Amino acid sequence: MDLKIFQMLEFINSRLNNIEKNITRMDEKLDFSITLQRNHLVRVKNGEAIDDNMILMGRPYNDLTPQKAFSIYNNSNIDFLVIDVSQKSFQGTRLKEAIQIPLEELHIRFVEIPSKTVPVMIISENGLRSITACEVLVKKGFFNINNISGGYEFWPAADDKITSVNDNPEV
Repeated sequence: MDLKIFQMLEFINSRLNNIEKNITRMDEKLDFSITLQRNHLVRVKNGEAIDDNMILMGRPYNDLTPQKAFSIYNNSNIDFLVIDVSQKSFQGTRLKEAIQIPLEELHIRFVEIPSKTVPVMIISENGLRSITACEVLVKKGFFNINNISGGYEFWPAADDKITSVNDNPEV
C-alpha cells in the first residue's frame, strides 16, 4: 500500500513539473507576442508601412521588395541602418553604408548594432541569409527588422550607391 501511494505521489509530482514548464513556456510566448504587437503599433503610429502578415500572422519582421528598400535607402528623411549578412567570400557589389556582419558571426556581433529601436534593413547575396538574420535579431530583442527580399541579386541601385567588395575595408 505504501509503495502504491509513493508511486502515485511521484506521478503527481512529475505531472506538476510538466504543468509548470508548460505555463512558463506559455508565459514566455505571451510576453514575446505582447512585445511584438506593441512594436507593430509603434510602427503604425510612426507611419511606417508594415506587411499585413506581420499583424495577422504575428510575423516579427517585415519583407521589403528591393524597390521599396531602394526608395527607403535613398530617402534622407528616414533614419535606418543597413546590415549586410553576405558571406565574407561574396564577390558581388555591396552597399557602401552597410554594416557588414556575416550571418555566421551575427549571434556574437549583434552588439555592434547601435540601437534596437532604429529600423534595420537586412540584405544578403540573394535574400536567403537575410531571412535567417532577421530571425536571429528578433530572438536578440530587435523588432524593427526588415528583410530585403531577393538581396543584392535584385537590388536596383545606381552605381554611385554601391561599391565593389574590394573597395570595402574588412570589418
